[in-house]
Amino acid sequence: MDSTFRFFIRLFVIPIGLLAAVLTGVAIILFGQWRIGAMPLQDLPPEAWVAVMEALFTGTFLVTFLVCVMWLIGLAGILLAETFAVRAWLFHVTNGALSAFVGAWLFPQVSGEASPPADTFYILASGLAGGLVYWLVAGWSAGFWKPVRTPAPAVQPPPMPAQPRQAPPPLPPGN
Repeated sequence: MDSTFRFFIRLFVIPIGLLAAVLTGVAIILFGQWRIGAMPLQDLPPEAWVAVMEALFTGTFLVTFLVCVMWLIGLAGILLAETFAVRAWLFHVTNGALSAFVGAWLFPQVSGEASPPADTFYILASGLAGGLVYWLVAGWSAGFWKPVRTPAPAVQPPPMPAQPRQAPPPLPPGN
């Protein structure tokens, strides 16, 4: 009963962890590589706002697609972690970095882009951060069949050795 309940909890927690990892990867690339937070938007003429908003929406969609390709590759590591109950943060961070690198390399074949993203620093940073966020949400309790906290086994005292039965002491004379 307990493992069935944990299985359904894992089916709920894993997609939430993946969504959090994807959103983290998108934020790292948008705010790190594209430096969206440093854009001088206050000096733009009103006609340029439409072009800026169109570029932001299109770029966000493209980056989200890139990060989703990365995490589709990362699902192999997540499946491995769930199968063998690997709960180490280092495993999930490494899985994020490797899947980000391989996903960025495969992205041109999937999307039809001319070349992979040029700056690998932010690609790896998004994978590392996404892996850490996935671990924080879902990876720390990986493996539906292995409980997170198992109660300590009760220590029983060793059995007492059997005492040989002794005859009762003889009665004193005169009684």
